[in-house]
Amino acid sequence: MVGSDTDVVAAWAASGAMALTGRPDGPPLGPPARLVPGLRDAADAIAADSAGIGRPVALDPLALLGERAALRGLRRSGDVSCGGNARLLRTTDDWVAVSLARSDDIDLVPAWLELPGPPADPWAAVASGLSTLDAETAVERGRLLGLPVARLGEVRDDSPVPVQRVGESGPCASTESVTVVDLSALWAGPLCASVLQLAGARVVKVESLARPDGLRRGDPALFDLLNAGKHNVCMDLREPSGLSDLRRLLAAADVVIESSRPRALEQWGIRAAEVLAGSPRLRVWLSITGYGRSDPERNWVAFGDDAAVAGGLVAWDGDAPCFCADAVADPATGLVAAAACLSALRGGGRWLIDVAMARVAASLSGPTIPSSDAVACAPPRSRPARGPARPLGVDTVPVLSTVD
Repeated sequence: MVGSDTDVVAAWAASGAMALTGRPDGPPLGPPARLVPGLRDAADAIAADSAGIGRPVALDPLALLGERAALRGLRRSGDVSCGGNARLLRTTDDWVAVSLARSDDIDLVPAWLELPGPPADPWAAVASGLSTLDAETAVERGRLLGLPVARLGEVRDDSPVPVQRVGESGPCASTESVTVVDLSALWAGPLCASVLQLAGARVVKVESLARPDGLRRGDPALFDLLNAGKHNVCMDLREPSGLSDLRRLLAAADVVIESSRPRALEQWGIRAAEVLAGSPRLRVWLSITGYGRSDPERNWVAFGDDAAVAGGLVAWDGDAPCFCADAVADPATGLVAAAACLSALRGGGRWLIDVAMARVAASLSGPTIPSSDAVACAPPRSRPARGPARPLGVDTVPVLSTVD
């Protein structure tokens, strides 16, 4: 390693992300070539734009990749994700990533692989079944059922953030006057909203009474880290009154962040372009998806590990790929989304921003930079939480009382 590659690998090793990349019985691996400079560019943009319109936000973008692992004590596992819910498996002609993060995903395995019944060992059945299928067939069948499955490197878009200008508005004078309505869950969207909050924005996190953010129980420490300081509003979106309250809240927002597939809000008659057109105050609608808002990709399910593989964001150990860090597309997308949102606020205009995890991953992928045994590899680390997140729904009445 010489020159810039040496510096990149040293930063990668010092961040803790390298400790999460590689096989458990092998050496840690270097990063994909564009990952470190790409994340540094996003962090630099966040620092510049946040300082221009609010409180300056300085982040170590590489350290963010290992925060969940630090909080949960996760380790690298090569072709098994750090969290254990995803695997890289070989088909007859290529590699695919499969996530079985939900019980519903496991229940779909027999239909996906045409098995006579539920297998005793789902992962063994998946590995065996995929070994007889080509990657295109395996992915197509899985997506028709709603499974998070991806072919390695299938997404090659180097423009991760398509934006659509839908109206005019002057530059934001100060983020302290900005209200962010955060409809997102899990990691990428809440991280984006957290960065905006650090820049001075007021953030209102909205959760469904029927389906609160899964991190509350699944990763409570990460939930606190990403959501501390946000107001918390809970609504029953199955009821007309809940939908009415949500519409009122959206009309009072300057920024809306959501991370569901578009049809999730559309089933309640909420469409991003229509909300932007009907709300003179709203400056940015930020949509985080697995693959984008266009057909057919808008219907594809994705999590951070399989979305990263779709974009080719893996580390190569000889002729075989390993997962890169921990669900790397999640925190990377959160950073890229925050940078795009702050840029839009600072520059003026009204925007629909489409941030797809797989496209972000593709923009950060590249050949694996070789590492050296002499490189000191630090463990992953996490920022200290600013306190516990607010209890579910504790701010519903006071927040709704302030909107028309």
